[in-house]
Amino acid sequence: MIRRSADDPEAFGAIFDRHASTVHRYLARRAGPTLADDLTAEVFLAAFRARGRYDLTQPDALPWLYGIAANLLRGHQRSETRQYRALARTGVDPALDGPADLVSERVTAAAHVRALAAVLARLSVREREVLTLVGQAQLSYPEVARALDIPVGTVRSRLHSARQRIRRALADFPELDLTNGADA
Repeated sequence: MIRRSADDPEAFGAIFDRHASTVHRYLARRAGPTLADDLTAEVFLAAFRARGRYDLTQPDALPWLYGIAANLLRGHQRSETRQYRALARTGVDPALDGPADLVSERVTAAAHVRALAAVLARLSVREREVLTLVGQAQLSYPEVARALDIPVGTVRSRLHSARQRIRRALADFPELDLTNGADA
């Protein structure tokens, strides 16, 4: 599709149709739903403008789009840190809205959410990027490395550091299973 869009710009719409909701969810989790709308548009505008430089040997454009999104988010890191601090105080996740979540589940999870958000707010932006791309976006280590233009070893190091800090901070909650996703 990206190759075709060089001659037929409208063909790039298929890339948007395929990946916009996934990129939007990633951005909403990191920057809130309101900002995510604008950032999603910016991601696809930047991708459209840079489509001529896309590495056509890569079959999936999603890691590339996540890389663009991560770069845009760096410009909004103060806002993100404030959002995690607010989540730590209130226990209300702005990425989840509406009555779909039961009140009792929210009350039970509030302490866990606040503790986790407080830890996330203290992580470096670089650690949060890697953590959310692996944990939320479900990218592989090589895909994260490609998205952030860093070595795979750096991905592993940042992820290990973030996970260790989270485990230490949440040690007071033994009912949480912190063994899933152990560093490989």
